Amino acid sequence: MAAASPLVANAAFSGGVAVASTRRDDVSPANLELATLTEDRAIITWYTGYTGSDDGLGRMEPAPADGAVYWGTRPDRLNRVASGLSHHTPYHYVELTGLEPGRTYYYQARSNGKPVPPTQFTLISGNAVGTSDYGLDGSTGPFSFTAPQPPPGRYLFSIALCNDLHMGETQAGLVGGQPQYIGIKQVPGLPPYPEVMLESLVRDAGALEADYLLAAGDISSEAVPVDLSKAGQLLTKFGKYRSDYFVTRGNHDRAHIGDPYAHCRVGQWQGNDCFHDQFFPGDEPTYFTRDLQGLRVIGIDTYDKPGGGGDAGALSTDQLAWFRSELAKDRDQPTLVFGHHPLVVQDSAFPISPSSSLDAGQAQIILQDYARTPGLFMHYAGHTHRNKRTISPLAPRVTLQEVAAGKEYPGGFSLLRLYTGGYALNFYKTRSDLARQWSERSRQEIMGYWPQFALGSSVSDRNIVGARDLSGLRPPGTTTITMTTVTVASNLSAGRHRDTGGADGARLRR
Repeated sequence: MAAASPLVANAAFSGGVAVASTRRDDVSPANLELATLTEDRAIITWYTGYTGSDDGLGRMEPAPADGAVYWGTRPDRLNRVASGLSHHTPYHYVELTGLEPGRTYYYQARSNGKPVPPTQFTLISGNAVGTSDYGLDGSTGPFSFTAPQPPPGRYLFSIALCNDLHMGETQAGLVGGQPQYIGIKQVPGLPPYPEVMLESLVRDAGALEADYLLAAGDISSEAVPVDLSKAGQLLTKFGKYRSDYFVTRGNHDRAHIGDPYAHCRVGQWQGNDCFHDQFFPGDEPTYFTRDLQGLRVIGIDTYDKPGGGGDAGALSTDQLAWFRSELAKDRDQPTLVFGHHPLVVQDSAFPISPSSSLDAGQAQIILQDYARTPGLFMHYAGHTHRNKRTISPLAPRVTLQEVAAGKEYPGGFSLLRLYTGGYALNFYKTRSDLARQWSERSRQEIMGYWPQFALGSSVSDRNIVGARDLSGLRPPGTTTITMTTVTVASNLSAGRHRDTGGADGARLRR
């Protein structure tokens, strides 16, 4: 698609660079985005670079600059000022606090004395900077958003949702062997980007006081034991495995053939299954049910099949029968399902293929079961590396939520907050210095088109509020957490250790 649109491609590839100037003291801002919007805060990000320069990836070379957001309740009176995590940086991250639910606000971000233009959508209709189109007819704002109402009822607990960590990957943005899609590597001398992103993700989730963490597949790049082990080490900084955090398999975590895998168990379908050894030792299956404070969490293995990873996901016959049986046990219990492949994929700027989702026949069966399960309110998935909220007519009460990859732009996780009367889901970009640097560098994937797919075409693709009766759930600390699988049932300690030290680990409010 990109190759067939040279005029659009050139505009996107320039990354907003004003080609008239190359002076090193001339700095321009770009890529304004409203990443997070809750009932009481908003997080706004952008980038600054040397005007007219090119770093070889089609964007301006990074240039440190000042940055602030001017905001208020009237477009002609932006009387409040918020500064960012860093006072002089190319990678700007500014949080507005003290918002009133239901109120409309206007804002303009500025760096080096210049207003910041928004990330442009040329392939799709979308809005990266607000909940209304106010200000989009120009390029400098002010732009507008309305703070949502909080979910009804009393706050209970929260869960961080992340996926596509790709530990061991060294080059991002390689798609289907397409020669025009040049992979992007980490800056020489810096730590591997999957480690940078996961370290920040775990730290940020802890700082936001997430009680649990779900990692929905593609934990590794190619299931090499050392990479799976490293992912486990970093995730354990959040808490205890299968008590505080849980994982499912993605297609990259499938069993492989070759010397690096020779010491792992023989895979059920092919090769040697190192993922199974790392996260589901013994005779445990790679799918499970957990009860978290009354919330039934079902983790499914969406690559429980033979294959090379580039085809549609699927559950084995045994797993599908087990899954349907689990759903039928207590249809009214509040339930969250998570797994790597989405059930359906819609509204993409890029071609959609069968490999984008679960097997279509299985997806239809599952959605029909979801329609008969009143307590199920969300199916969360990764794989597509984008933020997207979908509602299927087959199960209209269930939110089908895709969450962007943890390992690349926009680089982060979603925080699911549960209340007695509903839930809120908010996407957070990871915020360490190195994470923000890599996230901005990797936005140039797919010839610079990646943001039009990965960010989410609207603020509501990554920030939602839903009303549901969750009054049967309990806050953490009131009971122990129980664990059940097909073959195992036991209680696990709920103790945990959180590494939230340092400036990047400073406590954030929900």
